[in-house]
Amino acid sequence: MKKHIHILLLLIWLIIGYGLRFSSLASLPPWTDEFATIVFSLGNSFKTVPLNQVINSDILLQPLIPTPEAAISDVIERLFQESTHPPLYFILTHLWMKLFANSGEIASVWLARLLSAFFGVLSIPAMFGFGYLAFRSKLVAHIAAGIIAVSPLMIFLAREARHYTLIMLLVIASLSCFLKAIENLNRQQSLPLWLSFIWIIINIVGVATHYFFALTLLAEGLVLFGYIWHDIRKAKQNRLTAAQPYLWRILLVAIASLAGCLIWLPILQSFYGSEPTEWVIDNSGSNFFAPLGRLLLWVMSIFSLLPSAPLILPTWIIIVSGVVTLIFLVWITPYLVYGLKVCSQSNNSLSIQILTRYIIAAIILFLFCTYILNIDLTLAARFIFVFAPAIILLVSALLTVCWQGLKKNTKLTVIIIWLMALIGGITAMFNLGYLQNMRPDLLASLIQKTSQVPVLITTTHKHHGQTGRMMSLAWEFKRFYASDSQNNWQFFLAERDANAETYTNAVQVLEQNINQMPRPLDLWLIDSRSSVNLKSKQCFADPKYRSRIGEYSYKLYHCE
Repeated sequence: MKKHIHILLLLIWLIIGYGLRFSSLASLPPWTDEFATIVFSLGNSFKTVPLNQVINSDILLQPLIPTPEAAISDVIERLFQESTHPPLYFILTHLWMKLFANSGEIASVWLARLLSAFFGVLSIPAMFGFGYLAFRSKLVAHIAAGIIAVSPLMIFLAREARHYTLIMLLVIASLSCFLKAIENLNRQQSLPLWLSFIWIIINIVGVATHYFFALTLLAEGLVLFGYIWHDIRKAKQNRLTAAQPYLWRILLVAIASLAGCLIWLPILQSFYGSEPTEWVIDNSGSNFFAPLGRLLLWVMSIFSLLPSAPLILPTWIIIVSGVVTLIFLVWITPYLVYGLKVCSQSNNSLSIQILTRYIIAAIILFLFCTYILNIDLTLAARFIFVFAPAIILLVSALLTVCWQGLKKNTKLTVIIIWLMALIGGITAMFNLGYLQNMRPDLLASLIQKTSQVPVLITTTHKHHGQTGRMMSLAWEFKRFYASDSQNNWQFFLAERDANAETYTNAVQVLEQNINQMPRPLDLWLIDSRSSVNLKSKQCFADPKYRSRIGEYSYKLYHCE
């Protein structure tokens, strides 16, 4: 193809990727983690929300209002005090939001998501470059760019105000340097000094964006060690000096990258096992095979996602989607196996080998963390950013064999696989797939339709996660139901007793507040971890409203 055709095709991938990432970007309410991004990026704190008090939506949403005098130092301070994330993405979001902030108004969720979507679009040309660098093939590069443009998982991550699209870019950049390093090692050439420093900077920035980027470095290190060990043994057999000069640059990168990780160690130790991280600790023991099943689902979501949202779709649609996905997986497997066989015997065998070993190393690390360290990294699809770009590129290289194959209709195979990914991307855009976050809009709608009297929504509080869950409801009420004549919604966040797992004092305060509130009153207990004596307050459970919706558990009491 001529040069301008390649540019035009890349532009098409960009337009498609842009549309899937930016369309109706603010259609869904923000969930807890997105509120964390916005609040901390503004330099604000969740601790300003009163506990053990009846408050309205305005007070609950106060941390979302930009503070003009807030500085980058405030962002860093809030993160180290209340969060478990490194500061880089939050600093970028702080600068981004400050460009468009309106004093006194709640920060724009659309604006916060825009930055993530922008980095998501950048991943398309980045993947094109990664593919061309690895295989010196514009066909591989285009297939990789085309897949990441419509990938359901990538669309899902790009449409929320989080740091996963940026970290994905950094993984692509680091893997590009990693591939180049092994190519030079194979040719017994030193890695250029300028590339060594770029790789070091990428790795340091990666850890400053997400601590799990260290898994990328560890997987790269394991694969590199295998190649270096083979090179040293080969040198000894040939009676050469074991420590070849071209190894020193790689050692320099390894030491500098390790130093970039170790500076965060004191901070990691301070919050390991803390309440915000409890959800990922020791969840694998209940079902040995569950993490493997989840990991397979997340990997499949890179390429395929049919309507399967259990929160909003009937069971029969989910079953049909599952059957079709399984058929697709069985159908595609022989083509990938054939592609791997051909590529392993081609001039690109080294790149195929590197990517395969890296993916295997990364998955082994995930399973080691899950089964040995009891840190279940399979609980959320977003964590596979560690190896998702490598899987996309490897599959793209294997599909190139189909595109160039001599058999009839092999090009059609590649087109069908891409169309399946496109359908998945559209499914993710409309939030109809099994990739789901909390859905406060479902609970807010239920409360609005059910309660025709003043409402008190209460939850037990452990950390800013619960504050964020209530913020999601308040945001939804304020956005869609502010004009409702019955918009008397109030909130109560029950504070846990000091140095205990109980809520004795908070329950007493809640009961006192219920006594003082006018009747009739609807009391909604959301994700409650404590019992309340409500019968004595003339509050009676409604058996029809005791269930779960949108990842919230709820109970409704009518107080007369």
